[in-house]
Amino acid sequence: MGIVVDQMRYDYLTRFWNQYGEGGFKRLVNDGFNCKNNHFNYAPTVTGAGHASVYTGTTPSVHGIIGNDWYDKYADESVYCAGDPNYNSVGTSSDAGKMSPHRMQTTTITDQVRLHTQMRGKVIAVAIKDRGAVLPGGHTANAAYWFDGGAEGNWITSSYYMNELPKWVIDFNAQKSVAKYKKQWTTLKDINSYLESGPDNNNYEGLFEGQSTPTFPHDLVGLWDNNGKYSILKSTPFGNSLTTDFALEAVDKESLGTDIYTDFLAISFSSTDYVGHKWGVNSKEVEDTYLRLDQDLKRLFETLDKKVGTGEYTVFLTADHAAINVPAF
Repeated sequence: MGIVVDQMRYDYLTRFWNQYGEGGFKRLVNDGFNCKNNHFNYAPTVTGAGHASVYTGTTPSVHGIIGNDWYDKYADESVYCAGDPNYNSVGTSSDAGKMSPHRMQTTTITDQVRLHTQMRGKVIAVAIKDRGAVLPGGHTANAAYWFDGGAEGNWITSSYYMNELPKWVIDFNAQKSVAKYKKQWTTLKDINSYLESGPDNNNYEGLFEGQSTPTFPHDLVGLWDNNGKYSILKSTPFGNSLTTDFALEAVDKESLGTDIYTDFLAISFSSTDYVGHKWGVNSKEVEDTYLRLDQDLKRLFETLDKKVGTGEYTVFLTADHAAINVPAF
């Protein structure tokens, strides 16, 4: 299993260490290898290029994903790293599913798993962002799924992978389990214990449409209609939770890790990036998001312990890029 935490700075491990529980980030550090000095030598460090570099093991000059968007001099137009008009959306009537990994020029570790097992090993990629699923899934993924917000809040894919959603995904969408996250976002712990971030109310943070101050609590119910409905969840820690929910459903319904062939589950937690962009790296919101992600990681690992077996799976966690303080700050 590969986990990419979108926009995670290395110091979020050490800054928030004393606030974390034992089963998430601390389990990874204490029971695994903590690689403190790994670098890919390229810029700009953005989501598309980062995910491609992590999963291919090479740099944009080789794998071809040189940004999220760039000017294609041959087509004489701006192109999107995962966009592909040759494929159709599956699970939505919008264009949000017209994606494929065709711009990535090299294979990924997930491709190599598929090739090595004569395509018997499964690769499933899951993220809120399309590029956070498409690029890690590689060219041969059995499926890549991403979250389409708006009025429906469904998980969707592209006809590159399949012509219709599997029954389990249709059923998962129909359950509307994401609706439970339409609630007030308050801090997980006493906000006064969030000593590793700045004051909650300051001049350096963004606002949801309809807010007057960038402060807790964030009333998602009241803000719902003016902020894209289910799309507002992307900019909260609940986006990571609903990603975990769906990933665990994939483990169960796709029977990942239950036969002799190596499977690969690629998860990207995208909400850390949306939260970081809106409130900045020094915010209470970022601190709270990582404390809640820590709980989601624990839930993920404990479920895999039961369903796949402790010691029967290997996991890495890394970031596609980080972020700097708001320049005005």
